[in-house]
Amino acid sequence: MRHNKKFNHLGRKTQHRASLLANMTVSLIFHKRINTTLAKAKALRVYAEPLINRAKEDNMANRRLVFSHLQNKEAIKILFGEIAEKIANRPGGYTRILKTGNRLGDNAQTCFIELVDYNEAMLKDAKESKGKTRRSRRKSNAAAEAPATEAPAETETPAAE
Repeated sequence: MRHNKKFNHLGRKTQHRASLLANMTVSLIFHKRINTTLAKAKALRVYAEPLINRAKEDNMANRRLVFSHLQNKEAIKILFGEIAEKIANRPGGYTRILKTGNRLGDNAQTCFIELVDYNEAMLKDAKESKGKTRRSRRKSNAAAEAPATEAPAETETPAAE
């Protein structure tokens, strides 16, 4: 039965799981992208996003609360400095999970978990792909405009001769 099972225990005791998630969060803050299993990435997202959200408001209470979870001064400096600037306008969803297939040894699903504002390739694609999102019933606007621009040019040429 599944009564009151709210999160994945990852096959570990409470203290081991807390240490694992704290260490993975510190690695995510330092490296901006880590490779792990899908189950750990989903558990990490639930653990890390509230801590990252605390970094938006830089005060002593938030710093102490995040430090009580992570126990790493350098990670706190990076989180409240560099990362807080990038996520200031984002209302949530600070991490992205990208599935990468199965691991050879045990066939576990693997993935990348990364901070959203730090993947430069995806940020460039998002800026380039923004365009018209409206659809028209006509076949294409370019095909409709091309003959109209060519027709006046043809009528002017015979008149000039």
